[in-house]
Amino acid sequence: MTEAAAPARQPEPADYILLWSESLSQVLGQITASAVPCTMQAEAPAELAPAGESDLWAVVTSSGGLRGEMSLRLAAPTVLRLAQIFMSDAPAPDAEPTNDHRDAVIELLRQVSGIVTTAAKQRWGEIQLLVELAPAAPSWPSAGTFWLLAGEQGASGMVLEVVLSAALVAELKAEKAQAAEAGPATAQKESFVSASSSDSGTSPGALDRLMEVQLAMTMRFGARRMLLREVLELNPGSVIELDRRVQEPVDLLLDGRLVARGEVVVIDGNYGLRVTDVSPLDPG
Repeated sequence: MTEAAAPARQPEPADYILLWSESLSQVLGQITASAVPCTMQAEAPAELAPAGESDLWAVVTSSGGLRGEMSLRLAAPTVLRLAQIFMSDAPAPDAEPTNDHRDAVIELLRQVSGIVTTAAKQRWGEIQLLVELAPAAPSWPSAGTFWLLAGEQGASGMVLEVVLSAALVAELKAEKAQAAEAGPATAQKESFVSASSSDSGTSPGALDRLMEVQLAMTMRFGARRMLLREVLELNPGSVIELDRRVQEPVDLLLDGRLVARGEVVVIDGNYGLRVTDVSPLDPG
């Protein structure tokens, strides 16, 4: 970690970005069969190329335990190096990135997001990350900017500029605040649970009352990012293609968190769900 990423100077979302940094290093290491260092810093590196028309923009939409958006900007040299690594091509620093290179980088980022999703589950619960190629810089204002430096330092290194949306930063700050507040109370909570469990006269009744609480469940068939222009052009008869095929299972959500997956069925004229997979609930 660079000096700029020292704990005393880290903004609150830094832990999440560090998770991306470690996951990127892991994926690149698996592809190259060698260690590929990746560091995070909160100040723009000297080797960062200025924004240009050939930059690749990617948007990562997070739902579930963390909700919000994150964008990544990669200058043409970084796109080319990452694509050549991912495609196992020989280095060609003077080449121009093609659409195939861009597609390869997006697929690489999707593999990184898969590791992030798994690693983040213990802390933030079940989250879903959707990585898409964006036509330009995000329209939402930046609420935090970081830089990931992969490979060797200097001109030969790869730089990814990461911009967080206000919604995602708010979720990350709220999570940290809740953890700080929960710390002193954890022992008291465990003591209370232990005492309640030993009192067989009151614990079952309290649990029974909780079992009667009604919860709103939502079925999610898929997702799609749309431009504001496309939304305004919607009219009766418009067809919107989602990112999920018909044969794929749909998600059952509780307050945005994945609870189960299954097959859509029809019950007395209403939609229903035949559960095929259950995800453990994280009460935190």
